[in-house]
Formats: sequence, structure tokens, C-alpha cells
Amino acid sequence: MNSAATKRTALFVASLASFLTPFMGSSVNIALPSIGQEFGMNAILLSWVATSYLLAAAVFLVPFGRIADMYGRKRIFTFGIVLYTLSSLLCATSTSATLLISFRVLQGIGGAMIYGTGVAILTSVFPVGERGKALGINVAATYSGLSLGPALGGLLTQHFGWTSIFLANVPLGLIIIALVFWKLKGEWAEAKGEKFDFGGSLIYSLMLVAIMYGFSVLPAMLGICLVAAGALGILAFVKWKMKAASPVLDMNLFRNNRVFTFSNLAALINYSATFAVAFFLSLYLQYVRGLSPQQAGLILVCQPVVMAVFSPLAGTLSDRVEPRIVASIGMALTAIGLFLFTFLSHNTTLTVIIANLVLLGFGFALFSSPNTNAVMSSVEKRSYGVASGTLGTMRLIGQTLSMGIAMLIVGMYMGRVQITPECYPLFLRSEQIAFLIFAILCFAGIFASLVRGKIR
Repeated sequence: MNSAATKRTALFVASLASFLTPFMGSSVNIALPSIGQEFGMNAILLSWVATSYLLAAAVFLVPFGRIADMYGRKRIFTFGIVLYTLSSLLCATSTSATLLISFRVLQGIGGAMIYGTGVAILTSVFPVGERGKALGINVAATYSGLSLGPALGGLLTQHFGWTSIFLANVPLGLIIIALVFWKLKGEWAEAKGEKFDFGGSLIYSLMLVAIMYGFSVLPAMLGICLVAAGALGILAFVKWKMKAASPVLDMNLFRNNRVFTFSNLAALINYSATFAVAFFLSLYLQYVRGLSPQQAGLILVCQPVVMAVFSPLAGTLSDRVEPRIVASIGMALTAIGLFLFTFLSHNTTLTVIIANLVLLGFGFALFSSPNTNAVMSSVEKRSYGVASGTLGTMRLIGQTLSMGIAMLIVGMYMGRVQITPECYPLFLRSEQIAFLIFAILCFAGIFASLVRGKIR
């Protein structure tokens, strides 16, 4: 039985880490126009500043979740925070677009270690009756990072340059490292002694890189070939998993666990439909509407603030009401918000944009905490790391797919050019088409959320 002190420390450390990574992501979105101007990057290359991090994190998340189950979740979590903090410092020293994207890959690997262990540690420490509330607080920390990211990121970018965003992560990372060594006692490794599946991990990583990179360069022939190779890789991965003694990802979790399968599918759809919203709106507000980074950040902050306020309430509610009900209502509200953004134009008032961001934030808050609770409550203790890693992978694959859809549509309408006033009508058209696709995706996600079944 874990002590009250252990629970408090684990919740504080995991929540601080959950704050750090989304703070970085949402700050970078605001800084993209400034980064693009300094390095002369077009819209497609600019999107790789965000996508390279997501892709690296997605590739390594499930393998690190499995390693954490075997060798200790706290250990892998600590390595992740150290690498994340170091790579943040390196990003700030970048002198070219290539270097920045390379260091973002390193940051993604560190992020994978954090994502794959933070929620797993919380689930190990908190019993079923208290878990929803703890996960709700953790999700609120995530959205607090998302909330402060645009506002503080805009402020830092405007007054101190985009490098200050990366430097701001370093002291926070050092605080988390100190707390882990000083306060977080104990270790959690329920799969200790089991073998690591190197073959499965390699197939999984190559498959994911082929699909994600291929998707980003569609409709070129290289993109088609890579996506096709990735699809074949999925078949090879499933076949390998059925034979492996200690698979990196236990396919039985999907085959024999309806709640786990559809909750992860719902998460994948939700993130695929929502992540690129901040990317598009950041460019729209700063390019088309001519706002400063600070002004754009203050508008974009509306969505994650609402998420941060309502996530703990949604998590607590999911301890009492079936998570699928709460999460499905959240998915429906998100679909409505995305559809309303298809009418975005040069004349859309900022009040309408803010009201719609509030609606999106409320929908996402109702979806995320209950969905996480459903996933983690549907598996045994020995699979917490893999379950956490799988859910994190769904999030990262969804976010990468969201950026992939954004790149594909921008590429089709604008091509690989810098965003100039002559291109604004084409940019707006590509935004509208993207939001329509996202709304349709989210509508389909309502049904994936509803059919998952009960957890109690």
C-alpha cells in the first residue's frame, strides 16, 4: 500500500512533467512565424518543427513503456526528464532549420520516456476509487501547460526571441529532476524479469516512420510508396506480436479488451481532429489578421484554460458515471466546434473565434480525463506502462496525423511557398477544408467512444 506522502509526491512530479511537455508544444506553435522568418522556411518545412518532435515521441513511446514496466518506471521517467531538459537547451542554440529539427527529434525521444511512465506511475500509486481524480488533476496540469504556452510563449517570443521559449524549459526540468531524486521514493516494475522484444520494436518504429513521413509528403509517389510500406508493416507487426513470448505491445489487450481498444481508437480520432487547430490559428492570427505573437497567444489561450478548469471535474465525474457517456458528449461538442471553424474568413470577429475555442476546450475536457480513466482501469497492474504508452502513442500518432493532414492540404492548395499576402486566400481555403475534415473525423469518433462498453 502506497503512503499518502508517496501519492502526493508522485502526483506533483507527474503533474509538473505533464505541464512541461505541452507548454513546450503550444509555445512553439506561437513562435513558428518568427522561426520561419529567421531561417527562411516555407509552410511545409515550418510544420516539421512541430511534427519532428511528435514523430520521434510516437516511435519510441510504446518501447519505452515496455522497458519501464520491466526495469522501473521511475528510472525511465528520470532519464526522460534529463534528456528533455538537455535537448531544450540544444534547441535554443540552433543556428539552422536542420539543427533545430534534429534537436526537436532528441526532445521527442525524451518526451516519449516521460509520456510512457508518468500516467503509469500515477496508476500504480492510486487505487481505483481515487484514480479518476488523480488523472483529472494530471490532465489539468497538461492543459495548464497548454494554457500558459500560447500566452507566455507569445510574450517571450515578442520580447526575447523564439529561443527564450526553449530556455524557459530548462529550470523547470531541473526542478523535476531534483524532486525525483529527493522526494519520490520506491520503484514500480511489475513486468520485471520478462524479455524485451527488439524485433517487434524495430518493426513498430520503421512502420510508424514510413506511415508518418509518407503521409507528410503525399500526394507525391514517394509518399504513396512509404504509406503502402507502412501498411504492410502493420500486418508484419501484428503477425510478429501473435508469436512473440513477451511482446512490446500485447495484441491481446486489443483482441480481448473492448474498452481498451475503442478507448484508444477514440483518443486517436480525437487528437487527429484537434491538434492542428492551434497550428492553423496561430498562422491565421499572425499572418492573415496581422496580430503580434503576444496577441495571438492571448486568444489561443482560451481553449486550454477551459480544458484545465473542467478536466478535474470530468475526471471525478468519470469515477461515478460511465466514462464512455461523459467522453462521448465531449467528442460531440468538439465536432460542433470544429465544424463552426469551417466558416473562418478574413472578416470573422475575434469574439466568434474566442467563443468557439471555449466550446472546443469544454468538449475536449469532457473527453480526455474520462477516456484516460477508461483505458487505465481496463488493464491489469503489470500492463500499466504499456497501456499508458499505448494511449500516449495514440495521442502522438493522432497529433502527427493531424499535422500530416494539415501539410497535405496546405501543400495541395499553396505548394511549398512562404506565406505571403498573395497566398492568404489559398491559405484560408486550405484551413476551411482541413477543419471540415477534422469535424467529420470527430463525428465518427462519437460512435467509437459510445461502443466501447462499460468499465464497472
